[in-house]
Amino acid sequence: MDILARSSVETQDPEIFAAIAGEERRQRENLELIASENYASRAVREATGCVMTNKYAEGYSGKRYYGGCEWVDIAENVALERLEKLFGAEHGNVQPHSGAQANMAVFMALLQPGDTVLGMSLAHGGHLTHGTKVSFSGKLYNAIAYGVKQDTELIDFDQVRALAREHKPKLIVAGASAYPRIMEYAPFREIADEVGAALMVDFAHVAGMVAAELHPSPVPIADFVTSTTHKTLRGPRGGFVLCKQQWAQAVDKSVFPGIQGGPLMHVIAAKAVGFGEALEPDFAAYQRQVVENARAMAQEFTRAGLRLVAGGTDTHLMLVDVSVKGLTGKAVEEYLDQIGITVNKNAIPFDKQKPFIASGIRIGTPAITTRGFAADECREVARIICDGFADVEHRTEVERLRGRVRELTSRYEVP
Repeated sequence: MDILARSSVETQDPEIFAAIAGEERRQRENLELIASENYASRAVREATGCVMTNKYAEGYSGKRYYGGCEWVDIAENVALERLEKLFGAEHGNVQPHSGAQANMAVFMALLQPGDTVLGMSLAHGGHLTHGTKVSFSGKLYNAIAYGVKQDTELIDFDQVRALAREHKPKLIVAGASAYPRIMEYAPFREIADEVGAALMVDFAHVAGMVAAELHPSPVPIADFVTSTTHKTLRGPRGGFVLCKQQWAQAVDKSVFPGIQGGPLMHVIAAKAVGFGEALEPDFAAYQRQVVENARAMAQEFTRAGLRLVAGGTDTHLMLVDVSVKGLTGKAVEEYLDQIGITVNKNAIPFDKQKPFIASGIRIGTPAITTRGFAADECREVARIICDGFADVEHRTEVERLRGRVRELTSRYEVP
């Protein structure tokens, strides 16, 4: 944290300063393995806290509803240029405040309330905004869910095709928040074309790997692509939409004035910084290490007799079925938190546990890779986790395992 900012917050609001300092300490001393989290660079954080937070800029560059937007226009234009270059997109919109709002923007650009949407089941690895009943996507639209095959735990394209033929969705959504294998986009495109649907891909989790050309890009295939700007992209918290030129006007109108008012210009400036970092050669090396680290951890878990959903990982994340050890995701998450390892409980496909209990944990490598961990360190992290499984009930090894975690975190700084 900036010394001046630290001093200002500490003087003006000691209560919030204490919370910030506590979180700073937690991030430094703990191992962050939540797959959707990462460490933004100091430059990204500084831009996020810059004076552009003071500026209203409803509208788009050159067409604002407020005066005094000449400098924020530059920031937004740079963000768009870098984003479109990064992914080879025809059109981008960097104003969505989050990935969820990016998804909402696409839904509202294309659909009317009650229209049918076909998306991946949350229980099988999808996202809340892909049609879950508690989300706008399930409340406003007729949401139908597809899933994975029980034997392979890979997407069941026969089911996708059958559901598409039966329900004739106007939009098919591909993408996931807990799917450890490379996602195939061509079959979705084929099915969408067969039934006359548009195709949206939410690649928030793998955007960094796509940018580094380690994963196939959905941009040439899909009508719309949405994402967050953090996760593997390692920018500030936010979202964006990419689309074909024919949808540009509809998407822009959907974002503003459809679902948002003033964009967060300080965050858009930080997005530009993050996109600039992703265009640098060392970003591709970072992404390769993320994938290598995930595979190293997966191998260690398999060696310890654990079951990995879909048999392993091609990405930054893995889903570990802890029920084979007689445990629940909730119990493991709570135990690992005590020893300084942060994960999240996660349902596995065809889970017999309730979602808040879950039979699995989701583990990701973006954050620890940003700290400098390589494959050997990640294997050690996996071994610590496996040793912890045997201690969940008795809790006699907490201090010893916490010491092993501290030894690792002491060697690698956070940005």
